[in-house]
Amino acid sequence: MLCSLQIQNYAVIDRLSLEFGPGFNLLSGETGSGKSILVDALGLALGGRASPEVIRTGEERASVAAVFRADQGAAGPPWKPWFDELGLEGAGDPEIILRREVHTSGKTRMLVNDQPVTVNAVRNLARMLVEVHGQSEHVALLEARVQLELLDEFAENETILEKVRERYERRSELEAEIAEIGRNEQTRLEELDRLRFETQELKAAAPVAGEDARLEDEKRVLSNLEKIRSAAAGAYAALYEDEGSASSRLAAAARSMYEVARFDAAFDAFRGTMDSARASVDEISRFLGDYLHKLEADPHRLEEVEDRLALLDRLKRKYAMSIQEILRYQEQIRARLDLLDSPAKREDELSGELRNVCAEYSQAARELSARRREGARRLEKLTRAELAEMGMEKTRFEIRFAPLAEESGGARGIDGVEFQISPNPGEDLRPLEKIASGGELSRLMLALKTVAGSRRVTGEAGPGGAAPTFVFDEVDAGISGRVAEFVGRRLLRLARTAQVLAVSHLAQIACFADQHFRVEKQDLSGRTVTFAHPLESEKERTEELARMLSGAQITDLALRHAAAMLKHARREESV
Repeated sequence: MLCSLQIQNYAVIDRLSLEFGPGFNLLSGETGSGKSILVDALGLALGGRASPEVIRTGEERASVAAVFRADQGAAGPPWKPWFDELGLEGAGDPEIILRREVHTSGKTRMLVNDQPVTVNAVRNLARMLVEVHGQSEHVALLEARVQLELLDEFAENETILEKVRERYERRSELEAEIAEIGRNEQTRLEELDRLRFETQELKAAAPVAGEDARLEDEKRVLSNLEKIRSAAAGAYAALYEDEGSASSRLAAAARSMYEVARFDAAFDAFRGTMDSARASVDEISRFLGDYLHKLEADPHRLEEVEDRLALLDRLKRKYAMSIQEILRYQEQIRARLDLLDSPAKREDELSGELRNVCAEYSQAARELSARRREGARRLEKLTRAELAEMGMEKTRFEIRFAPLAEESGGARGIDGVEFQISPNPGEDLRPLEKIASGGELSRLMLALKTVAGSRRVTGEAGPGGAAPTFVFDEVDAGISGRVAEFVGRRLLRLARTAQVLAVSHLAQIACFADQHFRVEKQDLSGRTVTFAHPLESEKERTEELARMLSGAQITDLALRHAAAMLKHARREESV
C-alpha cells in the first residue's frame, strides 16, 4: 500500500507531503491545478523517465519519495525476493522508501531504503507495488505477459498452468542433459581423464568431515607439550600431591567443621557443601593424574599431524572448497563418471523420458489453450458490458491469440495473447498501446479489473504479479452523469480489495472516496505553488463536491445535492 508521497521542487510544487490510506483515495481540483503532476511525480519515484525540466525554476534539484507498507506474510513482504536478489539490506522490513533525485546537470539518483539501485531494477520492483492506468509509461497491462496472466486468473487456470510449467521445466532439463551427452568425443575423454585423476587423488587422501579442525587442535597441543605438562603437573601438585595440597587442607577443614557441628547444629547446613567441594577437587585431581599419565612426547606424531594438515590444505586450495564441500564433490564426480562412461545407454534412457514428457506437455498445453479461449470469450463479453455502462457502448474489445508451435512452447504454454480495442465505430481493432485516449484506456483497465475479480490483488504479490495499489488518471475523461456514477461504484468495488488512487473532476466519482484530497494553485510572493490537503470534515467534503458540481459559485442547491450524493455513496459502501 502507498502510505505517503513527499515531493520537493518538482514542477510547480515547492514542498508537499501527502498521507494516503487504504481503500479509495481521490484527488480533485480545478483544471491545471496540478493533480496529474502528483501522478507524474509518483511515476518518477517508480523509475519513470527523468528530465531536468521537471525541476522547479531556481532550484538545483527535485526529489520525490514514495513510502510503501505491506503486511508480513509467512515468506516476508512481497519485495523480499527482489531485495535478496540485489543483495540489499532490509529485505524483511514491512516498509520501504523509493526516493528519486533529479539534478539540473541531468544526473539522477535512485535510492531504495537509502541504498543506491538502478532505475531498471526499480521498474521491476514497481510492478509489484503500483499499477498506473492513464497516459503513463507505467501501464503494466500494456504488456502481453501481464495480459496473459490476467486471462489465466480470470479463467482459473492455476492448476493446469502449474502442470504445464512442471512439464516444460522437466523437458528443458532433459534436453540440456541430452545435449551435454552429445558433446564431441574428445571433450568427453578429456573430462573422463580429469575426473578419474581427481577421484584417485581424493580417494588416496581420504578426507573426513571435520578432520582439519580436529588436527589443528591436536597440533596445538603437541606443539606446546612442555608448557601443557608443566601447567598440568603444577595444578595436580597444588590440588593433590604436595604437602598442604588443596585436597589435604579441605580434608582437615572438614574434620574440624564436623567436630564443631557436634556442638552447634548451625554447621550441619554446610556439611553437604564441604563434601561437594572435596568431591570436586578429588575429581579434578584424578582427571589431571590420568591426563599427565597419557601425556607423552611423541615427535613423530607431531610430524604426522603437520603432514596431514599440509595435504588437506593443498586439497582445499586446489579445489577452492572446504573439506565438507570436497566430500560432496566426490559424490558429484561419481555420478558424472557414470554418465560419461556410458553415454549411449544414458542418452537412450533420457530420450525415452523426453518423449513421454513432451507428450504430457503437449496434452496439458492444449488443455490450457482451450481453457484460455473459452475464458477469453467470457472475458470479452463481460468487459464489453462493463464498458457500455461506462459510456463506451460502441467499443469493441477482443482478445487475439497467436499460437506457438508445441516444440516452441514455454512455461506458460503455447499461446501468445494480445488485448485489442476499437473505441469508435468504423475503426480497426488495435493493440492497447495504440489507444490515444488516456481516459478510454483507464476505463478499459477498470472494466478488466472489475470483471477479472480481485484475486490478482489479494494474493501474494511478486514480480509480474498484481500490484496492490491502482492509480487511475483521466478515468473520467469524456463522461458525466450516470456513467460517472457507474465508474465511481466500480472504483469503490475495486478499493474493497486493493488501494485505489484516482484523479477526477466529477463529483459523481469523488463522492465514493474514502479519503479526498483537494489540489489547488496559489500565488505566493509572485510564484505559483501547488498545494494539496485532505478534506477531513463532512463540511469540507460537501463544499468540494458542490464546487465540482456548480463551479466557483457554490449555491445552496449544489450544497444540498452534494450532501445527498455523500449520503447515497455511504449507503453504496455499506452494501
